[in-house]
Amino acid sequence: MQSLLLKLQAEVAARKQPRSDVWPAVRGAVLGCLLFVFAFQLGARSVDSQSSWATEWQQRFLIGDARLQSLEGQVDLQRAQIERLERIHAYSAKYGIGADLAASIEEIAQAEQVDPKVAFELVRVESQFNRTAQSPVGALGYTQLMPETARLLSPGLTRDKMFDRETNLRLGFRFLRSLIRKYDGDVHLALLAYNRGPDRVDGLLKAGIDPNNGYSRLILGRR
Repeated sequence: MQSLLLKLQAEVAARKQPRSDVWPAVRGAVLGCLLFVFAFQLGARSVDSQSSWATEWQQRFLIGDARLQSLEGQVDLQRAQIERLERIHAYSAKYGIGADLAASIEEIAQAEQVDPKVAFELVRVESQFNRTAQSPVGALGYTQLMPETARLLSPGLTRDKMFDRETNLRLGFRFLRSLIRKYDGDVHLALLAYNRGPDRVDGLLKAGIDPNNGYSRLILGRR
């Protein structure tokens, strides 16, 4: 009987003690979970870091591209200014006039949508670049506008004002531009009308007569 009791006590004691082959598996599982959680957090931080790095470099690229475009714009502007000065110098040398007058003729011609080459030849033929030129029939200034025509373009214009450089060039080129439009872009007819008057040219055309008197060739022939 006593031996039986001792056996039962030994079995109970053995059951109360943890089995050595179970704890390593439990410890491994716990350690694996901890490593997984650590790796996940590390990976998330790495992704955030890479995303922040990419965003920073993208911003730097955009800023650099904007600066480059700004520099290119400044270079283009400087190049255009240099080309303009070269053209003015060439016109000044070709016609023997001051650079300030050459600059005015080119700028006003472009503003009034007239080919500057035509504009320079027009002033040469009409007045020889003489600001105070007057014709026997009363045409005035660089472009030899008749006062009546000038006042149609600028009501109330005085005779003295017609000798102002900017005013005379602007109105003369504007009148030529209106004639170019009237004749659907035909610069030859527009120049004949500038010289002979649009009514005279229209009358000749209607009668089937060529209105050419050689004036347009004086201007277009030298270009």
